[in-house]
Amino acid sequence: MLKYKGYTGIVQFDDEAMIFHGEVIGLRDVITFRGITPSEIKEEFERSIDGYLDWCKELGQEPEHPFSGNIHLRLKPDLHAKLSFEAKVCGLSLNNYINQTLQRAVG
Repeated sequence: MLKYKGYTGIVQFDDEAMIFHGEVIGLRDVITFRGITPSEIKEEFERSIDGYLDWCKELGQEPEHPFSGNIHLRLKPDLHAKLSFEAKVCGLSLNNYINQTLQRAVG
């Protein structure tokens, strides 16, 4: 995984073409990059991010920022009720209860 200016890229190796190719994750916009060596893939990742930021600036648009922390979930009503009950028992808001539960799940 590559990180630069708050953006994260994942990289795969194509053994037929003998190149690395990657994509920035966490955005609706698509940002890709590729290279032959590990150092080249890192440089291309950073160049792609900088190019994306420059492009947004030229268009007068705010660039997307990955993983804003806002997530919209659709839950079955009975699960929603159970989560709300557990949050209340723990003396937490539903948001804080879900955050803590998910944090425990991923470590």
